[in-house]
Amino acid sequence: MSDFRAELLAAFAAEHREHLAAIRDALGAEDGSGAVTLEAAALREVFRRAHSLKGAARAVDLPGLEALAHAVEALLAGEMDVAGGGAAHLPAPRLALLHRGLDAIEAQAAAMASGEPPPPVEAVLAALAGAPAPEAPREAPGEAPSETLGEAPREAQDDPAGSAAPPAPAAPSAPHPAAPLAEGYLRVEAGRVERLSAAMYGVKALIQRQDSTAAGLRGVEAELRALRRGWEGLRAILPADASIAPRLRGFEAALGEVTRRVAGLSRQTRADEAALERAAGNLREEVEAIALVPAATVLGPLAAAAREMAREAGREVTIRTEGLEAQAERRVLQALKDPVLHLLRNALGHGAPRDGRRAEIGLRLAANDGGLTVTVWDNGPGPDLPAIEAQAVRQGLVAPRPPGGAPPPPEQLLGLVFEPGFSTAEAVDHLSGRGMGLSVVAEAAVALHGGAVLRPRPAGGAEVVIALPPSTGRRAVLLLEAGGQVFGLPGGHGLVSVGPMLRLDRAALTTAEGRPVARLRLGGAEALVPVVSLAALLGRSEETVEGHIPAVLLARGGARLALAVSALCDARSLVVTEVDAPGVDAALVSGAALLEGDAVALVLRPDGILDRGLREALRPAATAPPPAPERRQRHVLVVDDSITTRTLERSILEAGGYRVTLAVDGVEALNSLREPGVSVDLVLADVEMPRMDGFGLLEAIRADPALSGLPVILMTSRDSPGDVQRGMELGASAYLTKQGFDQQALLAAIGQLI
Repeated sequence: MSDFRAELLAAFAAEHREHLAAIRDALGAEDGSGAVTLEAAALREVFRRAHSLKGAARAVDLPGLEALAHAVEALLAGEMDVAGGGAAHLPAPRLALLHRGLDAIEAQAAAMASGEPPPPVEAVLAALAGAPAPEAPREAPGEAPSETLGEAPREAQDDPAGSAAPPAPAAPSAPHPAAPLAEGYLRVEAGRVERLSAAMYGVKALIQRQDSTAAGLRGVEAELRALRRGWEGLRAILPADASIAPRLRGFEAALGEVTRRVAGLSRQTRADEAALERAAGNLREEVEAIALVPAATVLGPLAAAAREMAREAGREVTIRTEGLEAQAERRVLQALKDPVLHLLRNALGHGAPRDGRRAEIGLRLAANDGGLTVTVWDNGPGPDLPAIEAQAVRQGLVAPRPPGGAPPPPEQLLGLVFEPGFSTAEAVDHLSGRGMGLSVVAEAAVALHGGAVLRPRPAGGAEVVIALPPSTGRRAVLLLEAGGQVFGLPGGHGLVSVGPMLRLDRAALTTAEGRPVARLRLGGAEALVPVVSLAALLGRSEETVEGHIPAVLLARGGARLALAVSALCDARSLVVTEVDAPGVDAALVSGAALLEGDAVALVLRPDGILDRGLREALRPAATAPPPAPERRQRHVLVVDDSITTRTLERSILEAGGYRVTLAVDGVEALNSLREPGVSVDLVLADVEMPRMDGFGLLEAIRADPALSGLPVILMTSRDSPGDVQRGMELGASAYLTKQGFDQQALLAAIGQLI
């Protein structure tokens, strides 16, 4: 596709969205019956938009879309003729027919954007051409802009008024796939853009690692200066000896020269580092901007899909959309497509008002520096908390209430709807789906480092909000320490607010149900906020902090939690990567970030931490068990070629009381095991490694009489039956997959073997 053609299609993409949005807004001013009355000025504007859309489609050679726009224009022309310069009344069936035409136009545009062949238009053109005659206008009150869906139109009938309208151009008998729209042009290059974006994050991570190199160079410079000062002091007290004086002067000159060269290198490194950081930052911003596309290119057709589902189910629904011009990463929008469609289907199935009002559902997007927020709402009865509680009791998610007992907090109940398999639908049908519930929505949000929440709407009904961070690769995080490890806590992105940071006076804490509670002044009023240790939530050993306890406040709606830590370290922007390591609780951890000195910080999920912390705070404190008898500290050899995995496994095992040695592959591990005086109790090894993989290491251990009885656990990212069988045949003590394996299960597996 030529650059000129791409520019034409880019212009058309923006223009057609503008025309369709304006037409839908005008057609959305319906009365309670689903009909709409267009004032004369609005009718003329809608007709003008359809006419302009037809001309724009002709200019870029999109014959199917042009034919549809002409048919919509012809139908509106008939309305103008009947209205005679006044207002026009569109009953629900006629309004639905217009929306069907607009949906078909959107489908044509979406096909162009994806580079796929456009769908056939003959059936829609026939329905538009055979529309019944317009009704005489009558007054009806207007309402807020919306997209309205009435009943499916009746079979086309002979209509004199229809024959008087200008004939629609015949649809092409064999429509050829037109060149993609502007987003399609971006789509052709999208893979390269995304690889470039990923590479950019890799560069950013490397720059962060250079910080430690620069710091090391500055340390060498300081040591040389100290060495030179020491030499000068020593030189002053050395006895004069003419025989060695030239050599001393030569040494002193050489030391001074090395000191100056190292100082120059240090200055140049600092300057280069700053320049590289600026250049990488500018490049990163440009790459991120290139990867953004309007949400309408991916999510726009979902409103049409929802209308079609409602037509098939015989439902009368008003559909409203807002903010589809928001920009987001294409891959993020693609990942949201199925969850949003699931939410729209769920709203159609559960969101019908019970008081006779017309059903309304909406899709709203907002993008800003805080991230992307996607909201699907309805005007139905709202969340049925008793039904949710009853289903939660049946699934064992909450305990049955004793007679007269208080119900669980609404925040806790509403969070349960995202549990796998949770659904209050009484029957499986076209709209209710297969009983999967909203877990698919939560899983998609979590995969994008965000979260989802269900809540009642102030105006009535319910809404599900998906909130995502501004970038799925780079995050602004608060670094904090707990259980001897550094963690990153991202700033809130629409669902959970993070902050302010607190210093809690240990002596001022009270207790509720045996759990610590802090009395805080929030919003001008005092509130009791539960205090939960991050180390305890993560299964780490807690450190006793005397005096004031560092903490950070997490809040979502009326739910609040003071997250206690050992120290609040720093706030910075970090590159967050996916984490593929055993013992990582995916409900609490979203990724990992590389810090100075190859240290790894697990990046937490604020919503997961808040939910887990609230459940912990609501659970009565258990009586402390008697102290376990002391035993020799067990020694575990961790073997993995990934620095992230090695570091995470070490932190988990050390928190569990084990001594840990690291190796990067099977060769290094075998050498460590054979060193004199080394005693290892268990080997935890990855399967896929360079030089010698986990299978080779296991085979070598079993063949060595001195090591053959050593327990060996193999870990892998792949759940291949062949690999499992091979590991067992070679004598693996256990074979575990990294996915879905939590920290406590890992420690339990090791504890059973040693």
